[in-house]
Amino acid sequence: MTLIKSISGIRGTIGGKVGDNLTPVDAVKFASAYGTFLKNNIQKEKLTVVIGRDARISGPMIHNLVVNTLVGLGIDVIDLGLSTTPTVEVAVPLEKADGGIILTASHNPKQWNALKLLNDKGEFLSGADGTKILEIAEAEAFDFSDVDSLGEVILNDAYMDIHIDEVLNLPLVDIEAVKEAKFKVVVDGVNSSGGIIIPKLLEQMGVEVVKLYCEPNGHFPHNPEPLKEHLTDISELVVKEKAHLGIVVDPDVDRLAFISEDGEMFGEEYTLVACADYVLSKTPGNTVSNMSSSRALRDVTKAHGGSYEASAVGEVNVVELMKKNNAIIGGEGNGGIIYPELHYGRDSLVGVALFLTHLANKKISASALRASYPEYYMSKNKIELTPQIDVDAILEAMTDKYKNEDISTIDGVKIDFATEWVHLRKSNTEPIIRIYTEAPSQEKADILALRIIDEIKAIAGI
Repeated sequence: MTLIKSISGIRGTIGGKVGDNLTPVDAVKFASAYGTFLKNNIQKEKLTVVIGRDARISGPMIHNLVVNTLVGLGIDVIDLGLSTTPTVEVAVPLEKADGGIILTASHNPKQWNALKLLNDKGEFLSGADGTKILEIAEAEAFDFSDVDSLGEVILNDAYMDIHIDEVLNLPLVDIEAVKEAKFKVVVDGVNSSGGIIIPKLLEQMGVEVVKLYCEPNGHFPHNPEPLKEHLTDISELVVKEKAHLGIVVDPDVDRLAFISEDGEMFGEEYTLVACADYVLSKTPGNTVSNMSSSRALRDVTKAHGGSYEASAVGEVNVVELMKKNNAIIGGEGNGGIIYPELHYGRDSLVGVALFLTHLANKKISASALRASYPEYYMSKNKIELTPQIDVDAILEAMTDKYKNEDISTIDGVKIDFATEWVHLRKSNTEPIIRIYTEAPSQEKADILALRIIDEIKAIAGI
């Protein structure tokens, strides 16, 4: 079963049987449900939805199906064509649209695609709204428009440039400082839309760009998730080119990773830490990340006199808590930067611009900047259980076992010890507990993970 329906959208592999995979029928059904939801909830004569896609091979097919389904519902479509997730998020409020759809499976391999759904603010839908859309899809409660009331398609391929302009106009982005630094940067665009937009942004900041996998043909040259084991090519090229930095994005450009000048990973967790350090140094305030993100953000925030809060995992939850706590920057430890000064969504362009400004102002190397931050190491594991085992009961038992520690149960079980933490989360689709640990050394993070796994096995009797 590779069709996954959730409150944030629908994703699956291309081909196969209806209902089992992301087939044309499923794409039409889900687009119909989204359009119907908008019509049911927004009292306007004519609705408008912004649509963009990443460069994956199935993009044009899914794109045509979704666009024409909305047209059939009498909804006007502003078609951005090849785009990025944050670009669509920026376009929705600028166009005063009623919603947006991004066609991307983010960091998933090329056989996957997905429909990610936005509200009229260009933000991901709430859980309640997502549930309503799933119900409409299940009931197939669609009412299409007659021939005189069909929607229109307006093509607008200017939004990548508009997005770049919006980023460069931010008060904390110092183009002159970056130009003076004369940076040389290698960009891995994983043969998707990041290969167009990130080099364009850099060139406008006066950066010399070396392109690697920047042809947007959807043939991903490596696993598109920006993890160390997938990034040997760019790490080698950064050293060979004597570049100051390597920049890696995922196919829809909402996750950002850096390679230091020595070819070592800056660390995805530290993308947000570095950007927050710069923003907080100029505009003191609060920060938010999710519970599975590094403690380093908390440390840096406190050093600048702000307060840090952790949300449940998921961009919607991070944004909700950022608004509640008036956070001036936040995001997720997977390289997702959310800077509300522009919009409430993970945005690699904002991350690149803030990071380069920070590096230019500091006048130090990327590796020296990384060394200036608190040193934490993560271990990410999972334990597979049988369907008969009550996962909730295991989590309750772990909560009771560590009841004298600092515990949060808003998203699984997070146990904060003095110098390390563990976060246990159950999967919604399979009998798995994911185990994230962080400690001041890799060895300690691994040891903590193994100890917790053994304790879970003992409770489960396996």
